[in-house]
Amino acid sequence: MTILCVRFQLPSAHEAALPGLLGLLEEFTPVVQALPPDGALADLHGAERYFGRTALELASVIRVRALALHGVDCVIGAGPGPMLARMALRDARPGVTGVVPEDAVAEYLADKPVAALPGVGARTARTLCEYGLDTLGRVAGAPLSTLQRLLGARTGRELREKAQGIDRGRVVPNAVSRSLATERPFGRDELSPERHRRALLSAAEELGARLRAVDKVCRALTLTVRYADRSATTRTRTLEEPTAHSAALTRAAYALYEALGLQRARVRAMALRVEGLDPAEQAAHQLTFDPVDEKVRRLEEVADRARARFGPRAVMPGSLAA
Repeated sequence: MTILCVRFQLPSAHEAALPGLLGLLEEFTPVVQALPPDGALADLHGAERYFGRTALELASVIRVRALALHGVDCVIGAGPGPMLARMALRDARPGVTGVVPEDAVAEYLADKPVAALPGVGARTARTLCEYGLDTLGRVAGAPLSTLQRLLGARTGRELREKAQGIDRGRVVPNAVSRSLATERPFGRDELSPERHRRALLSAAEELGARLRAVDKVCRALTLTVRYADRSATTRTRTLEEPTAHSAALTRAAYALYEALGLQRARVRAMALRVEGLDPAEQAAHQLTFDPVDEKVRRLEEVADRARARFGPRAVMPGSLAA
């Protein structure tokens, strides 16, 4: 096991600590891929040889150093590849590293539900389950032609490979994304799609206002849904054009939410993150002759002046919706 997937237990207000924690991982390997807002992948292939320790032993050292130097605990998954390390993370808890043994990948995956595979959404899982392919073991043993007929040629082939434990992913070193984020926790586990959408509207309007306040636009939007069982789903969408327009962010957030196909999911919190920030003056804006869109943009300008004068609560969420 040479790949670690690390999730630092950072409060949302302390995301600025992530670069320092990535630096901690880089003391062991230069091959570190940031997974904002609170995680990273680390390839320890060379570190195991250099330090004369296994990935599991290094994982324990990393956790101790994160606690000692940063006061931050973490959970860690370990596996032969990035996909398997991510899956192992779900079995981890503080002090106990989740593990997918390299010589027992097939056994580990066999009884897992298809939705446990990274990249398999609720709709794909339902389609597979309708044909009796409800576990990864059954998907791995299904004829390739069947999967391609159900999901398409490329998706069917990739899904079968992943279900068989073939992990073609690699850790790509990167920098922490320039981003802003906000979260909307619910007072209780929330089932109502209407309240989910209301939370997304509020979060998108906040992020739009924050972007405009610093004269930035974003290129991508990420939605994270946290469930009652402490699991989470994260999806990212690249925007059609860089924007700080709250209505555009709201539309993208709704599209990400609808694509999850949630049915009576018990949601504990929803978070939005805007990524790939650039100066607003460098962004090209596609001209529009839609009078509704232009009216909303003018209303945003008025609302931004009200927030600047009276504070962020001066404008009620949803009051700018087109």
